Amino acid sequence: MTRVLLSVALVLALSIGGGAASVWYAVNEIGGFGALHVGSWTAYPERGTPDADPYSKARFARDAELPLGRAEGISFVAAKDSSGLELRRRCTYRIEGTVPVSRFWTLYAAANGLSPIRHENRRPGLQSLQILRQPDNSFEIAAGPHPAPGNWLPLTGEGPMSLVLTLYDASALNDAGSIELELPRIYRAGCDA
Repeated sequence: MTRVLLSVALVLALSIGGGAASVWYAVNEIGGFGALHVGSWTAYPERGTPDADPYSKARFARDAELPLGRAEGISFVAAKDSSGLELRRRCTYRIEGTVPVSRFWTLYAAANGLSPIRHENRRPGLQSLQILRQPDNSFEIAAGPHPAPGNWLPLTGEGPMSLVLTLYDASALNDAGSIELELPRIYRAGCDA
């Protein structure tokens, strides 16, 4: 009798523990389903829609995040540069190219998750209305710990980071899977020791 009770208790402990561990992994480690990859950038177009996967919905509820709906915009996140190296806060990067047609866009560096990296006496990112552009509407942004002429995105601290590019009211992206997107490329220029 004791052996049966111990077996039942062991099975219950393994099933409850295994289920809890799998839910923790799915909510914390998996980015989501239905990813859209464009170079170094990744977006999840279904976020903020009724079609979002249940793990994304659980993550939004836990983090009190309010994702953009399909008609409102889309956020692209890059954790690696164009050569596949992890983005680091002590390195300097050159971000160059264009963004798809949108009413407004923002670019900022994020530490953990999507929390912006703050820099003393500066706003945490750049936006489309303040960017200096080339005649062909392309741009070049220097991101790093040291000030640079032109468009500069300040980075502080140490460790890994991500770049978050959010396009607002980008009607061309309503059917993002069927069009060819071009997003800025990220090149590492150097790192502080």
